[in-house]
Amino acid sequence: MMLTNLKELIFSLKMKRKRRERNHNNILLHGSNDFCIGLNRVLWRKRHRIFSFVSGCLILLFFAVSVFCPPPTANNHFLPLHSLMRTVESNFDAVFQVPGTGGNLDHDLWSSRRSKFFYGCSNASEMFQTADVKTHPNRYLLISTSGGLNQQRTGIVDSVVAAYILNATLVIPKLDQRSYWKDSSGFAEIFNVDRFISSLSRDVRIVKALPLVGGKPWIPRRMSLPRKCNEKCYLNRVLPVLIKKNAVELRKFDYRLSNRLEIDLQKLRCRVNYHALTFTDPILNMGRLLVERMKMKTKHFIALHLRFEPDMLAFTGCDYGGGEKERKELGAIRKRWKTLHSSNPAKMRRQGRCPLTPEEIGLMLRALGFGSDVHIYVASGEVYGGEERLAPLKALFPNYHSKETIATEEELAPFSKFSGRMAALDYIVCDGSDVFVSNNNGNMARMLAGRRRYFGHKPTIRPNAKKLYKLFLARNNMTWDEFATQVKAFQIGFMGAPKEVKPGRGEFHENPRSCICEAGGTETIKKQTPVDYNANENNIRDATEGTDEQETAEDDPDWTDAEYLDNNTKELPDTDNNASNKHEQPEVEMLFSD
Repeated sequence: MMLTNLKELIFSLKMKRKRRERNHNNILLHGSNDFCIGLNRVLWRKRHRIFSFVSGCLILLFFAVSVFCPPPTANNHFLPLHSLMRTVESNFDAVFQVPGTGGNLDHDLWSSRRSKFFYGCSNASEMFQTADVKTHPNRYLLISTSGGLNQQRTGIVDSVVAAYILNATLVIPKLDQRSYWKDSSGFAEIFNVDRFISSLSRDVRIVKALPLVGGKPWIPRRMSLPRKCNEKCYLNRVLPVLIKKNAVELRKFDYRLSNRLEIDLQKLRCRVNYHALTFTDPILNMGRLLVERMKMKTKHFIALHLRFEPDMLAFTGCDYGGGEKERKELGAIRKRWKTLHSSNPAKMRRQGRCPLTPEEIGLMLRALGFGSDVHIYVASGEVYGGEERLAPLKALFPNYHSKETIATEEELAPFSKFSGRMAALDYIVCDGSDVFVSNNNGNMARMLAGRRRYFGHKPTIRPNAKKLYKLFLARNNMTWDEFATQVKAFQIGFMGAPKEVKPGRGEFHENPRSCICEAGGTETIKKQTPVDYNANENNIRDATEGTDEQETAEDDPDWTDAEYLDNNTKELPDTDNNASNKHEQPEVEMLFSD
């Protein structure tokens, strides 16, 4: 009995203890809930301050990251061009690195392949009539040239051929003194008159002035001709007037003679251009002195006709990354010519009609194999952008020269006030260079290209701007070796090598094929290296691709001339010399030509 009571007492005590523990836990849980509710009420009342505190912490975190972490790689397409060139070994990004040297080459940079098998030949055939046989005594042809020095040179050369076609005596041509170039020089102040007359005495009779008639000056009939006039055109349009009036003056005489003439007339062109038409002794001596000084600095040198002046850039309507400031400045210059349409810079660039920038010229030359030790003579006027624009080129080629840096101010004084004479000095140095590089296909580039072909096919580089444009855009996505390989491939057919231009394509002054003969040995070359020879022949088509798109069958001019032309040119009515001359807007070619 007692044992049973004891068990019941123990059981009741356990139950009471469990009830106490359960009540204690309920009290704790209730207190915990009350605490949570209170905390939520406090957080809700302080929510704005807490949000501000958290935002401030995040801002401080982002600031710390931006300061202490390296920036992402920049895209070079949106950087100024000059910022891409810091040293000779420029780094455009981690992949595209420009070397200081030209690399290993498999050919001589300073000569054209197979050039020794070609030579200039301009002697007249036995069928060519001499001046004393065919010249009529009372027929006088006068011409007024147009444009800058080299554009006027084309007119002078063609005037001799025109006089021969008309059986006329040629009066020494008048140089353009009213154009953009504003050079008051006469023919005798730039060219050697006596040599010009005597060298051509068997071909055309030339006099310094019209003879007097009854003690009075002879008044010529003035007229104009369309561009690219052939022999029939001269005989139909000019000869009847010449027979009637005895003296005719052809105005704005540039590119007024067709590219396609019979062989003897083409060879006459070459005798005039490459033998008879020389500069005066003071210009020749100064030009040769400049060449000698370049040769004293280095065995070989490049001459670059940069042609990056404001007028050229305004004319082309291209965009060179100068933003709104550039568009306003060049746009103001472009307004000088009302005949120019609004430009499409992107389209012009795609079509290869924009000059390369100095930096792009430098990259092209480095890719072709010219190292930083090469000396460059730059023939140029005022470069748009000044030293900032030239900095990348000078970084790639520190040995940078011009006539102003290798001659004293006193030596240049007799020439510096005359644009034509200064251009003549550049012409002589460019002709005397081992490699000539043109940055546009203007008159100076064409005249020098033809002359260098005639005298041994000296290397003459014309950028294949249409294809190089795409390559320059993609350069940051390739290695330097890939870039250089592409440049070399694109430039095949643009290096001044023999037969790289199709017969009859381009201006005759640029490609005087009728005056270039082949020596023995060319057939052997073909047999020895058929793959290389065939590759070069295929690239002839590439070299004329841009020209083919713009030229017609009857030697229409290439793009630089096409822009000059007055559409639907008509023969102007004859006017007497004393007729009132209306003010004429300067033709575009006067500015753009040289």
